[in-house]
Amino acid sequence: MFLRPEPITPAFAAAQAYLQQFIDYEKKMPALYGPDKMDPTRPGRLLAALGSPHERLKAIHIAGTKGKGSVAAYCAAALRAAGLKVGLYTSPHLIDFRERIRILTPADEDGRISQAAFVALVDQLRPVIPTIPGLTWFELVTALAFMHFAQEKVDIAVVEVGLGGRLDATNALTPLVAVITSISYDHTALLGETLAAIAGEKGGIIKPGVPVVIAPQPPEALRRLRDIAASRDAPTTLVGQDVTLATRALDPTLSQVAVYDQRAPNPAATERLLTLSLPGYHQQVNAAVALAALDQVQPHFPTLTTAAVQAGFAHTQWPGRLQRLPASSEEGPDILLDGAHNGDSAAKLAQALRDLFPDRRCRFLLGVTRDKDFAGILRALLPLSTNIVVTRSTHPRAADPTHLQQVAATLGGSIQISPNLVHGLRTLWQQSSPADLICVTGSLYIVGDLLNQWERLQSDLSRPTH
Repeated sequence: MFLRPEPITPAFAAAQAYLQQFIDYEKKMPALYGPDKMDPTRPGRLLAALGSPHERLKAIHIAGTKGKGSVAAYCAAALRAAGLKVGLYTSPHLIDFRERIRILTPADEDGRISQAAFVALVDQLRPVIPTIPGLTWFELVTALAFMHFAQEKVDIAVVEVGLGGRLDATNALTPLVAVITSISYDHTALLGETLAAIAGEKGGIIKPGVPVVIAPQPPEALRRLRDIAASRDAPTTLVGQDVTLATRALDPTLSQVAVYDQRAPNPAATERLLTLSLPGYHQQVNAAVALAALDQVQPHFPTLTTAAVQAGFAHTQWPGRLQRLPASSEEGPDILLDGAHNGDSAAKLAQALRDLFPDRRCRFLLGVTRDKDFAGILRALLPLSTNIVVTRSTHPRAADPTHLQQVAATLGGSIQISPNLVHGLRTLWQQSSPADLICVTGSLYIVGDLLNQWERLQSDLSRPTH
């Protein structure tokens, strides 16, 4: 789906450099997550000064700990298959910054914002920025995305929350439907130490009277989300209760799930069979969540038929999620990429590997950011692995591999340290047989690092001499 980056123009580089002078909490997390750091009125004031482009957007707004990007990708693909012009705003990017801001059409499945359009939008931002102190990089990029979507007159925007929800820059939107994907422990220092607290932050995107679709949740999180929805008179669809799913096929080459509406007089008659391009049971759940969200917006878009949804889901691409790289050698092991970055997502990855590759020996190349649950990730992966190599991504928040090694030792595991991703991948490659799997995981940043270097690595990797 993502083309390789094109050469950067001087004007684009200068526009990026201008925005990068503003604080970027993706690179350096705030010490506190509250109104003093993340002023919830600031994005709205910025957008108002720009003519309130967000108010001209029909939108699907998605928060959660895991699955946000996949649900967004499913929704955007189905809407595109329905013949619509779809804005898609996601984060982080893997290879090219412009992946974050895309407009998908039936004629264009890539749709990244052009460098020229980005430069023009930054020029529109410049005179407004000094009037609103404290603006962050993400707030500015979000405003830029909403401006782009409004100016290009998209039919609908699919918007992923950056961090949390309640205080996120994207929360200036009033969408057609809000979506809360799976909630688990992540960014606990900022969002709270309990699932109820985290759910309170994620549920902050629920708006009065706006329908909300909620993915299957731990009981503590679900109670909090239902309380928020009830207090705001937001009609609620619970996936797993109101909408259920049944796996029809689950293997590396075929994933099929049937989805039912339990609120109908005859739920069996509501069956919709979806063939998915994204593997794993967790992606079947994400597809059911996306379908429930699309059902809420369908009255606005008559071309969004079941056939369009089925076509879109069957061709959805979302790199870095159980992504199998093309073989670099007929004699080499398969390489999978997955952005699992906390204990819950690592457990879902482990289950997917058991489901999809039950007879394959797994080796992991792991790169994690500093604020993550190292122990939770390792507890999920160590039982599957004959070997884990830890390294450091190029991201500023990358964790020290020595720390991961120390945590592994407390869990009774042994892992190797590699000075960089290339060395780590070569180490695992030389230790692997063709029947093995090498899984690169721990963050989307380590996945992005590998994708950026894959073309060169393909030609370098070779089978060892045993």
